[in-house]
Amino acid sequence: MKRIAIIITTLLAFNTSWAQDPIFTQYFMVPQTVNPSFTAFMETTSIGVMHRTQWPDASLKINSDYAFLNTWAEEMNSGFGVNFLSQRESFTNYQLSQVNASYAYRVQISDFWYFHPAIEVGFGTKSYGFQNLVLEDQLNLGTGVIDASSIDPLALNEKITFFDIGAGVLFNNEECWIGASLKHLNKPNISFSQAGNLPLEMLFSLNAGYEFKLSNFTNTFLPYNSKLLFTGNFMQQAKYNRFDLGMGIIFERVFVGAIAATNPAKNNGNSKLLTSINPYFGLKYEHFKIGYSYDVLTNNMGRTGGIHEFSLIYQFNWEKQCQGCPDYY
Repeated sequence: MKRIAIIITTLLAFNTSWAQDPIFTQYFMVPQTVNPSFTAFMETTSIGVMHRTQWPDASLKINSDYAFLNTWAEEMNSGFGVNFLSQRESFTNYQLSQVNASYAYRVQISDFWYFHPAIEVGFGTKSYGFQNLVLEDQLNLGTGVIDASSIDPLALNEKITFFDIGAGVLFNNEECWIGASLKHLNKPNISFSQAGNLPLEMLFSLNAGYEFKLSNFTNTFLPYNSKLLFTGNFMQQAKYNRFDLGMGIIFERVFVGAIAATNPAKNNGNSKLLTSINPYFGLKYEHFKIGYSYDVLTNNMGRTGGIHEFSLIYQFNWEKQCQGCPDYY
């Protein structure tokens, strides 16, 4: 009974933790991670990768990777993309892998404003190291042999697969954008139990950004065409939510700023409203854009090594000016 209690407690904690989606600090670098409407947003072909390492000095180390390829079809007013998401946890051998295809359509609704509806479909797998778990009906006390199969209701699959659907909308002009998305519209079952049903809760995201040229102010000491960028990203999944608010300065080839990550829900008594301060900086040179961020946690988690995130983007036809796109992107 003690073993069963431990297993059930572990599974409940596991399902609660890993039913949440990976979130990247540098969402503004690759906004397609939160909203498929940003597929081929620059109306050209682009590729990129993001890598996130959480708590490298702790026993519970988590690595997340995101890779994408987008292209634009001008004659169809459409963007097409494919992306791959991977997440791995070192302590329990948990792994998530998912490949998605996305499609976004551009509609001009006024002289300055554009509308981008989008849809995303994907196929994912989750795996976990249950191979060392032995249930009661697998034990033969007479011979000491352990049977490989079990009919116990607690029997678990080491790997599950699921089909996923998401959608998004985006409004933008040359200076700002506001969008919303819903992931996991079909609420796929991600339970590892053979008889279980654990729907993956929908992830709602509301994202916005605004930039303006500092050269609009007289007597500024900054280089010409320097800009201020404000970004916001609110996310809600089941009872958990997060609101990221960022500000940065963009020069011709360098950008620097910080993002405040908050937890408005404060789901337990020990939760803090401000969970981390995340400074970032990056470089832009012709086709390339490179970014780095470091999350400074506000809670006392001990020596974890922090959270590091890297991004690398390559854009073909980088000199092309798309219709109504914010310049920074």
